[in-house]
Amino acid sequence: MKSLTAFLQVLVGEAGKRCHISTIRDVKTISDRVEHEGLSFLTITLPTFGKDLQKGLARGYVAHDLFQGFAWKGGLPRFLGGFLELVFDSGTGLLLDVPHLEAIRCLHQITAILAKVELPCSDARVARAKQRYLECEQEIRLTDQQLDPAIREAFAKVSVVLFSELFSEVDLAIYEGRLIPKHGPGATADRLRGNAKFNQREWSHRLEEYFPAGEFILPNWRYFSDLDGTEFLEPGNERPVRVITVPKTLKTPRIIAIEPTAMQYAQQSLMVPIVEGIESSSWLSPFIGFSNQEPNRALAREGSHTGAYATLDLSEASDRVSNQHVRLLLRQHPHLRGAVEACRSRKADVDGKVIRLAKFASMGSALCFPFEAMVFTTIVFLAISKELNRPMSRKLLMEFKGQVRIYGDDIIVPVDMMDPVSRMLETFGLRVNADKSFGSGKFRESCGGDYYDGFRITPVRIRSQFPTKLKHVAELVSTVSLRNLLFQEGWQESVDWLDNLLGRIMKFYPEVYPTSPVLGRHTWDLPRAGKMCEDLQIPMAKGYVVSSTIPDSKLDGTGALVKFFIKSGDLPIFAEDHLIRAGRPVSVDIKTRWAPIR
Repeated sequence: MKSLTAFLQVLVGEAGKRCHISTIRDVKTISDRVEHEGLSFLTITLPTFGKDLQKGLARGYVAHDLFQGFAWKGGLPRFLGGFLELVFDSGTGLLLDVPHLEAIRCLHQITAILAKVELPCSDARVARAKQRYLECEQEIRLTDQQLDPAIREAFAKVSVVLFSELFSEVDLAIYEGRLIPKHGPGATADRLRGNAKFNQREWSHRLEEYFPAGEFILPNWRYFSDLDGTEFLEPGNERPVRVITVPKTLKTPRIIAIEPTAMQYAQQSLMVPIVEGIESSSWLSPFIGFSNQEPNRALAREGSHTGAYATLDLSEASDRVSNQHVRLLLRQHPHLRGAVEACRSRKADVDGKVIRLAKFASMGSALCFPFEAMVFTTIVFLAISKELNRPMSRKLLMEFKGQVRIYGDDIIVPVDMMDPVSRMLETFGLRVNADKSFGSGKFRESCGGDYYDGFRITPVRIRSQFPTKLKHVAELVSTVSLRNLLFQEGWQESVDWLDNLLGRIMKFYPEVYPTSPVLGRHTWDLPRAGKMCEDLQIPMAKGYVVSSTIPDSKLDGTGALVKFFIKSGDLPIFAEDHLIRAGRPVSVDIKTRWAPIR
């Protein structure tokens, strides 16, 4: 904690020099508040200060309903007051006609740099997050009961215009048995890892109609006798998803649900044609993204300058998509609807308490991300068609090309549609996060890109605590990355502080290009080579290179054949030892060696 505090004080001092103001009192305030409040001041209170700044920028003034817990002088808080006076009037709190852009950038960097440090939450906060998961289930059921039948019907009609062609193609692929499953690298509810997933011996009767075990877990029907060792579960005995928390911020953990191997395996076979179908569609790809966040960022940047676009963010987005929403989407495509229902987990285990799920799926399901995007897109255009009093059509859709964009729960719409879209999202039981949604003022954020009046002000963030020893590999890698990101943004004094910290830990810390595998310092100058590679005649540097250990996971027999036959494409996708080692690395280490500097 001391090193994080010291670094923040250096950053604040450097920001003061950028804006030509004194930060002596700010540095002392940080020291005093951390001494009395601990790490929570850095990771919770300071980011909250930053969110209040964003609210002030959006509405054009600050008042005492913001910056709670900080002393005020006139119309502004004392803390970081020198920066704030360059943005807001010190007497009235009104946004200046020409606010100081660098002061806004510095304020945003200072208040956001520790907002997403991945630290374990307190037991009380973890318990509260799981309780919210349970409460969310009850709220979904209530919304399902209260949703107007006319709205349901309108939702279904809009979805036909948007997705009928895509759904028909996938529906036909299911009917013709052309689905290709695959296993992901992550954990499963039945705790199978690596190659062990190819010898799964647990299947569900619900899967059989669309994902027959003989075709999905056997190389071919010649091995039919191998199914004698497979347990086919009745719906009431199916394994539930395992709800766990993973570090997100010190304020709240992230809730994810670990799916059973069989369900995840089948879900992946549906996810691929749906995602590929959307990304290859000339009328869907301009509106929905799965792999490229840049279109969202570009619209957010333009919206911050022209005010034409609003950025919306949803709270608990994945957990608030009802299964009834998805059933409406798929109403006219029986094979696809049946397959989705068959591979959807119906129950969840929350600390030993098994509940039946009303949500479609939590984060962890392969189908969660694509279906939430399609549900949100349908709701957005339902709101637009009602607001314009025009029936949904392909013509209306294309009129909003370049104006509407959905990536996960990051939604961008024309600013005059912000209120109708927000109301419609709420009608379907979703929650618009007012603290992270912007339609007024000149601040916008979407997909990790933050902008003010067309200028990028995206902050660099600390993701872990700083290392103190060479064996703290994850922290070391994270801090070197932090150093290089700050270097790119021009924070030289902060970079020098980190170089001093890292230089005391690492014996070798050379200057390298960003493309080098060596953990080193990026530079605008030409890095000096330690030696030349005799074989390749390229410059080399001696330093630490990250290496990971893939766990032992031997596979032979029918499981090995299954792994080969489900490979898609003509290119080799397996490592040479893929039948011996598989899965996510169990450990990450660093080794000293010579490696290219670029």
